[in-house]
Amino acid sequence: MSSTPPPASAAGTLHAGVLTDWVCPFCALLCDDVAIHVSADGALDAPDTRCPRLAQALASYGGGAARTSASIDGATASIDDALARGAQSLARARKPLFGGLATDVAGMRALYALAAACGATLDHLNGDALAPGILAQQDRGSFFATLSEVRTRADLVVVFACRPAERHPRFYERALGHGDVARRIVFVGGDADPAAVEYAGRVKNVTVETLLPRAEPHDTLARWSALVESRSGHARHTGDDTAALATLTEQIGAARFTAFVYDPATLPGDHRALLIEALSRIVKAMNRTVRAGALALGGNDGATTANQTLTWLSGMPLRTRVAKPTRLAGQPPLDHDPYRYRTNGLLERGEADLLLWVASLGAQPLPAALDPAVPAIVLGHPTLAGAIAARGASTVFVPVATPGIDASGHLFRLDNTVVLPITAARGAVGGLALPSVSEVLTRLGERVATIAVGAGASTAALSASTAGLSASTAGLSASTPTASASTPTASASEVVAVPLAVASHGTASAPEAASPSAGAQQGATPSPGAPA
Repeated sequence: MSSTPPPASAAGTLHAGVLTDWVCPFCALLCDDVAIHVSADGALDAPDTRCPRLAQALASYGGGAARTSASIDGATASIDDALARGAQSLARARKPLFGGLATDVAGMRALYALAAACGATLDHLNGDALAPGILAQQDRGSFFATLSEVRTRADLVVVFACRPAERHPRFYERALGHGDVARRIVFVGGDADPAAVEYAGRVKNVTVETLLPRAEPHDTLARWSALVESRSGHARHTGDDTAALATLTEQIGAARFTAFVYDPATLPGDHRALLIEALSRIVKAMNRTVRAGALALGGNDGATTANQTLTWLSGMPLRTRVAKPTRLAGQPPLDHDPYRYRTNGLLERGEADLLLWVASLGAQPLPAALDPAVPAIVLGHPTLAGAIAARGASTVFVPVATPGIDASGHLFRLDNTVVLPITAARGAVGGLALPSVSEVLTRLGERVATIAVGAGASTAALSASTAGLSASTAGLSASTPTASASTPTASASEVVAVPLAVASHGTASAPEAASPSAGAQQGATPSPGAPA
């Protein structure tokens, strides 16, 4: 189930303790031009890259991270003991939730295989930002643009209600280049991003403008949609706002290619999917006469990777429940519901009796909605050890390697079209002793399977014993005279009660098991074009 990581030379070159062309995993831009300095003690630094997000992430990786131990209920334990305890909890769970999902392609493939065996629900820690875009695409489709297309073609960039550099610090440098194309960046529905102003100050042929910074986003998109669709109601929308939007629409019509940039996570209100749909309609209308595309930002913490991998393995996006192979007749193998299977909602309603939390790309904490009594299995960043140990009872923690730091792998870029190989920076100089998420999940799955086999053997033996008891009872009844009306009948009721109790506790009385789900069968075979 795990992909084979590429050699270090496939995604970076090590020379004198410096790994060049290293792919950074700490935001979904996946910048592949980083020179990372690797010290003998495992400390990491990238002094030539202007990215506060990268600097903050690297500061959390020191040589002590590899010495972080696994724990059970806050007490230090070996990884084997922690996995044995976790497997017992997982085998008992009836409604497990797999959350976080901050991992690479191999880790997500292993998560899907385990979910198919346990009947788990899958949701990412950034699911609230991811779901609106998925809903809008399912309902309306989209005209999307890739980072390469924006960089080489877009002479007009319309940024709607967001500041890209706040969550993707190198966005302008990576998406727009170094002044090779004359560009106008127009911020609609918000103030200009200070990083864009700074970028335009040091790169030639780039200008920054602001349009309707205080306008309400829903109203702006409604007016703009009416304008580009030339609806009869457009005549009622008069004033400076409509005039400004009309001017921008004319400029889009004159541009060679327009990139509409937005961030689902920063859109206001509870109806972000409607805003995305409205923006998609505008892009679609413009494409009747000119070329334009939308670039949705987001996908950090492996969100894009988790969603893409689950989709090509199962056919369903995140917030999907995977049924066990032994599901009841009529139960669907996969059930996708972006509202019901929201992590916080499941935990608040008590609809999850175990949480498997994966946080290998950063120290993402457990959800606040998690009840202290609900068991938790955490495969996490080493710096999570203290917080997880403080939770105490019903908690298993296993420190895991971060893709790009102590493990190699693959990640999807934010434009959903490119998979990049990730090289372990510290692996190039010997590596540290932290297992990858896929390795831990594979071992955990083996233990869960062993427990299931043992439980099946016990159930079979119990059923055989019950059958023998029933046969003996039948023989005894045949050789015993019929009791008179005054004869107590307790012995007969006691004989009958034993097989009934066994049948209600075991699986013999359950309907015939259905075949494994198609998604589970596909788990070992990626779709065409997917990484091995």
